[in-house]
Amino acid sequence: MYDIAIIGLGPAGSTLARMLDKKFKIIAIDKKTEDENKGFQKPCGGLLSPDAQKMLIQFNLTLPVNILSNPQIFGVKTIDTGSNLLRNYQRTYVNVDRHKFDLWLKSLIPENIEIKNNSFCRNIRKTENGYLLNFVENGKESTISAKYIIGADGANSIVRNTVYGKNKIPQYTSIQQWFRDINPNPFYSCIFDRDILKTCAWSISKDGYFIFGGAFGLEKSRENFEKLKEKLKKYGFNFGDVIKTEACLVLAPKKFSNFCCGKDNSFLIGEAAGFISPSSYEGISYAFDSAYILSKVLNSEISSPNQKYKSKTLKIRLKIFTKIIKAKILYNPFLRKMIMKSGISNINIIDEK
Repeated sequence: MYDIAIIGLGPAGSTLARMLDKKFKIIAIDKKTEDENKGFQKPCGGLLSPDAQKMLIQFNLTLPVNILSNPQIFGVKTIDTGSNLLRNYQRTYVNVDRHKFDLWLKSLIPENIEIKNNSFCRNIRKTENGYLLNFVENGKESTISAKYIIGADGANSIVRNTVYGKNKIPQYTSIQQWFRDINPNPFYSCIFDRDILKTCAWSISKDGYFIFGGAFGLEKSRENFEKLKEKLKKYGFNFGDVIKTEACLVLAPKKFSNFCCGKDNSFLIGEAAGFISPSSYEGISYAFDSAYILSKVLNSEISSPNQKYKSKTLKIRLKIFTKIIKAKILYNPFLRKMIMKSGISNINIIDEK
């Protein structure tokens, strides 16, 4: 019998595991392996937003140099194919290797936590005293029981699906491909297309690779992904041969009721709770914040932890709600065109030739 079972050790799960009191008996189940070419790899651009950087400061953590990726770019090229507009906006992201970043956070977890690597949770069942978890580790099945269960397992969270049922939060298919970077100048980009995308796509230069991805409707997602690649060639995108393709579900909360904090001694943190920006798909800062809040709640051992956690995460939900409003503006072709045509915050590129 464990006190706490954590499903997933991304930024949310690793942060929670690191900050829980040692008085708890804790098990963590995680899909990742040390080898980035094996096991589950989540599509992610690997950019740390200013809010994520702020949380690292609050945690008194500094990034090891081997986690940083080249180049560090301070602007985003924003393209609207429908209106044929291109603008450059300043952004202070930190470019990192996402797999190494996750492994680094995982390495900070204290030794008292029992970690099951290369593992996945098959099913969860509520019992009178907590939860029964059936999981597979390196092909071998095991069952454990826990008083509290934590879903830190992303968009397709088995904890959220068990407690709330499926598809409570709107979902898209995130597809991302890696290429050798043959573009003349490294760049980040954010792409809007009224015909193919309901949300946005992105590209990132990283350590000699060019990464292109986007969030697409669940139907014909791969077909639309390829259509957008073809469309972007006239904007100077050079793709070359595909090195690898990654795909997963991604959440895009549309209303305040989409957020799921957990119930009946189950808790959801990070994207599993719907804590992700629907305008930029940035979720690391919310993963950090929600994990920290839950650690404080569980460490205090109050009698109604679910109610307290929901109350304490109100600031996160309100903040993301403002991103929902922002997304409605950005994804409206007319409003987006007016904003981009205005030239507000645009930075003109100087031609030195």
